[in-house]
Amino acid sequence: MFCWTEFSSLMFIMPLLISCACEALEYRQYLPYEQAVRDDNKIKKQDAPALCDLRLCKDGPIRNGHIGQRPPPINPERLKDFVEEDYLNGDVKTWEMKIVSRNEELLGDALSLVPQSSKRTSLSSHNKLIRFEDISAAAFKIQSGVQKTPCMVHHYNNHVSVFQYSRLSKLYGVDIYLKKEFLQYTGSVKERGVIYLLTSLPQDQQRKGVIVASDGNFSMAVAYHASELRIPVFVIMSTSTSPARVKMCREYGAMVISYGTTAKDAQMHARRLAQENGYLYLEEEDSAVYLSGLGTVGLEMYEQVPKLDAVIFPAGGHCGLLAGSAAALKHLNPRISVIGVESESFPVLQQSLKAGHPAEDQACNNHHFYGDVSGLCFGSNSLQLTGKLVDKVVSVREEDVLISMLRLLEYERATVDAEGAIGLAALVAGKLPEMKGKRVAIAICSGNVDLHLLQQCIARALTLESRVCRFSLVISDCPADVSKLLEVLAREEARVLDIRQERTYVTSELFTAEVTCTVETRDKIHTAQLRNALLERYPTATWTER
Repeated sequence: MFCWTEFSSLMFIMPLLISCACEALEYRQYLPYEQAVRDDNKIKKQDAPALCDLRLCKDGPIRNGHIGQRPPPINPERLKDFVEEDYLNGDVKTWEMKIVSRNEELLGDALSLVPQSSKRTSLSSHNKLIRFEDISAAAFKIQSGVQKTPCMVHHYNNHVSVFQYSRLSKLYGVDIYLKKEFLQYTGSVKERGVIYLLTSLPQDQQRKGVIVASDGNFSMAVAYHASELRIPVFVIMSTSTSPARVKMCREYGAMVISYGTTAKDAQMHARRLAQENGYLYLEEEDSAVYLSGLGTVGLEMYEQVPKLDAVIFPAGGHCGLLAGSAAALKHLNPRISVIGVESESFPVLQQSLKAGHPAEDQACNNHHFYGDVSGLCFGSNSLQLTGKLVDKVVSVREEDVLISMLRLLEYERATVDAEGAIGLAALVAGKLPEMKGKRVAIAICSGNVDLHLLQQCIARALTLESRVCRFSLVISDCPADVSKLLEVLAREEARVLDIRQERTYVTSELFTAEVTCTVETRDKIHTAQLRNALLERYPTATWTER
């Protein structure tokens, strides 16, 4: 039964309860804990790192490798010098690309139109020797943008997590630890310096955009991280650039422009566009910011591998990784030996150290193979750091680099290019006998190799190791003799890769054929056994020397 007395008393008490609740909420905001939490949240919103702020957009956070929204709209007038365009004021246009014929007069005057102060990035003014504090600050700032790559092999022994050295250690008598920087998103260590460089730019310059002219790892790192940071990015590449690299830069989010037939043509055109449109022209240099980002590799190697005796880095002209990492390692432990490795056919760093200044322009006949290792020495800052902190610089042959690529593929399942394999090549070539029995870390810094080049490199390396060999012999022109030859190869467990018969140009007896076979063996011992077996049955067999 409904009671009016209880209802009236409830209506009287309800306003009192609401009033008490409001007073409690007002009192709570003055509690010390509540003030601390509120102030802390305000500080986090105001002082969040620039990297995190730039990665957020209205469509939500940008996931790894995916662009959350289209690049910012571009003024049509600023596209007048571009040869291709894919987005224009939000409207999707049909992809169209043209190869612009080189304007000789334009290219000849391009550098004269650019003031000397703008030939390098604005960060060049901070051209000073880096300190350990600079590298530590870089490591803190880029930690959310790059991977902390492994330097040890991780496995389980009796359900216990164990870290150990590489399987390559048994081959060379050295405790080898591989710093696998090729596992970065763009396959290169250059990401570390690039992301620190981009996040250090002023906000107004980030809004204007950056432009780069390169066909190497630097351009791909700039394309990816600039797109992730919502910075407009343009990449100028020559028509001789690998189509795979052009495709990757586009997929990373950059607008790629093909111009000229050489890298120098592309660089001149990029400088001109930067001057006319207000872009910042980025190039791989030895500013303190860029070297500090690269130096974080040495910092991580010291943290990951205890009691290091030596570290090996690729050198060559672009020795920023060597210089920056040496600055970190020598500060942490001066007794650690820092060693650089460069190509024997292009020893630009050794020549620069000997002369005391960056070496003059030299022709590299195999730039497509060596990549960034064959670049020119790009500044006195890195050269000064290298001369002061690096203990030794050695040079290796092309054959040693090829065998190193094969070793990494077989033992580490790592597909790397010449820049990534050149550090291991110093041990393969026997250039560091003093490292026997010591603990050595090697930076495997790049894995961007074209597929057709990789195929040639592996085939050449197998030939150098006598694991692929070719021989020729003359037999009678009947199927039975060819069958007997194949029986000998099968008995010796040789894998036939190719077999050919030549009848027309044989200078021996009539009704004979010259048979040329290409076979694969296990190793040099197996090859020697096969050769003896063939010479025993076919004394006239000849072997093609590598």
